Amino acid sequence: MPEGKAVQARVVDDEDLLLGAAKQIVNGRCVLFDFDGPLCRLFPDSSSKPLADALRGIVAEHRALDLLPSATRVSIDPQDVLRAVDLARPGSELVAALEARLVQGEREAASSAPPTRGASPLVRRLVKEGVRIAVTTNNSPDAVDVYLRRMRLRRCFAGHLYGRTDNPRLLKPHPDCLERALHALGADAGDALMFGDTVTDLAAAEAVGVEFVGYARDAHEAKELWEAGAPVVLSRFDHFSAVIPW
Repeated sequence: MPEGKAVQARVVDDEDLLLGAAKQIVNGRCVLFDFDGPLCRLFPDSSSKPLADALRGIVAEHRALDLLPSATRVSIDPQDVLRAVDLARPGSELVAALEARLVQGEREAASSAPPTRGASPLVRRLVKEGVRIAVTTNNSPDAVDVYLRRMRLRRCFAGHLYGRTDNPRLLKPHPDCLERALHALGADAGDALMFGDTVTDLAAAEAVGVEFVGYARDAHEAKELWEAGAPVVLSRFDHFSAVIPW
């Protein structure tokens, strides 16, 4: 990587880049939000580990721990467990049991998940300005609904919640949830902008041709997104909202 870009990777909220992304919102009038990160912190401070352990417990009860790679046996991400088992036994009762427990855990987490600063006011402003919005996430749409009800944002999204299905192989980086959202909103990929906080979000957006804006809480997260090719990374939604040229 060129030295200049390595330095720039530590820069968040570049004014010129943010303005360009903000203009896309005005022109295309379609915004897709990833859930965990851009809208809230579903599992703050590694609090996903007990849920990951619970899923591994279900796998152990089925005497199927050999299906889990070594990294997945210690991962704090419960979706890693689901993906690994689905890869080995797609459509099985074990996958269904893991999905049910994962949905339960995500719903519980959504009932107390802290909101991302500035995200809710941005959502309300977008709706006020007639922008089409949707949630495109690897989490359960049921968990998203719990959070949106709690934050009084459910009406803003009008049911446009596109999350995990019964086929874990369609999780991002596969663009399935983005494609479903665009179809339902009657939007072309070129109309849309997506807020995401992971490299898999970026890959899904690139696969379908949606402009991507990364959200990062710190310079380390920003660097990961930048090095993966994210053209714009922001750290504050209130700052971004202020530069949208309505």
